Amino acid sequence: MNLKLRLRSAVLNLVFSEGLLNTKRRLAEFRRKLTGRRHVVSVFLELDDPYSYLLCHYLPELAAHYDVELRFYLTEAITGAMRPAPDLYPEYVVNDCRRLARELGIPFLDKGMPPVEHRVALLDALAVVADKDDFDSELMAAIGVYWRGDSESVARRTEGASSGVAEALLQKNQRRLAGLGHYNTATMHYGGEWYWGVDRLHYLCERLDALGAKRGDGSAPGIESIVQVMQASLPLKPPAAAKNLPPLEFFHSFRSPYSYIALRRFMSIADAFGMEFRIHPVLPMVMRGMKVPKTKLMYIAADTSRESRRLNVPFGKMADPVGAGAERCLAVLQYAIAEKREREFLLNAGEAIWSKAIDVATDEGLRKVTAKSGLFWPDAKAAIGNDAWRQIADDNRQSMMESGSWGVPTIRVGEFVTWGQDRDWLLVRKLEELCDTGDGILA
Repeated sequence: MNLKLRLRSAVLNLVFSEGLLNTKRRLAEFRRKLTGRRHVVSVFLELDDPYSYLLCHYLPELAAHYDVELRFYLTEAITGAMRPAPDLYPEYVVNDCRRLARELGIPFLDKGMPPVEHRVALLDALAVVADKDDFDSELMAAIGVYWRGDSESVARRTEGASSGVAEALLQKNQRRLAGLGHYNTATMHYGGEWYWGVDRLHYLCERLDALGAKRGDGSAPGIESIVQVMQASLPLKPPAAAKNLPPLEFFHSFRSPYSYIALRRFMSIADAFGMEFRIHPVLPMVMRGMKVPKTKLMYIAADTSRESRRLNVPFGKMADPVGAGAERCLAVLQYAIAEKREREFLLNAGEAIWSKAIDVATDEGLRKVTAKSGLFWPDAKAAIGNDAWRQIADDNRQSMMESGSWGVPTIRVGEFVTWGQDRDWLLVRKLEELCDTGDGILA
């Protein structure tokens, strides 16, 4: 690993250590008390973002349950490199939010598709009232009718709206979003940390609970139900109806910390349903021409760190494998597959890279991984010189993109495709559904 990568890994290891995180939280709380400010949560919402709509469903309860000031900002996500597949993104997020909404019991597109013909006028109407006291409720209501597909309600809200006044507001709030260190919407910022969407709302609530910011002794049933819904209970033995399920296909990158912390859970899901687990390795995004800006890397590292603690997965001492490290792992993986030791190699390589700071770009580092995986080093060394993995990785990339996804981990079971290490529970729901109805099971 070259000096630049060593320095970056050392910085990340320090920045996202649990000790430094707790120190930063104590300092943030000390500054808040010193200035006499309330707990302030900045909420960045986007009209075109269905994740913003789902989050809006829980924000009134958050404000009622905690002694916090929610500051709402209508903005747009920073696109380009931050959303590297603009042709795939819109359709995927609608499908993902449709699944989430169904499980969470939130109406979504129940009155039609979003009335995009009124989009600009609705933004202008919101910009006009941005300084009003009721802006928060107006913003949430507007996003609500938009993502329920309520064309009539949207049309009424846009009557008489001034034209072209929204752009300045969107740009100002986008600069604020970037200045605080993020790029995406449906995000909440509190005390130096970011929380994205309904999936991470529980982390914010846990932090506020620890600070004693709760109002009274009551509960927040809506927010608490999110964690209850997003649980995956696996069968003790494979259901009889699962015998003809398609394989569980897992698109994986050695440079993706999300892939690493997801591996064992998705392997367990495949085993619980008696499914074949197929690994589809791809090159890291930056090695296939897709830029991953520093802001995004920092958020991914911070988010993986807290997710790994929740899941009890070793994480925190990193040795970035980008470049030679990833290529060598991809080559040796083909040898491991031939020896039916791919699971061991994947798990041990991930632990070495993300938990033990072992440099897999070196023979010394990679040999530690192969030895622990039960692989013969001379054969592993020979595999490194075989470039057959390049075509395999590219074929996998193309297959993943054709399925409508662009990043890892992507999980595919037949026609069902989902993205993200935190979609394990949605996959389990789908498998349960297939086993109950038989729909979609291949004979």
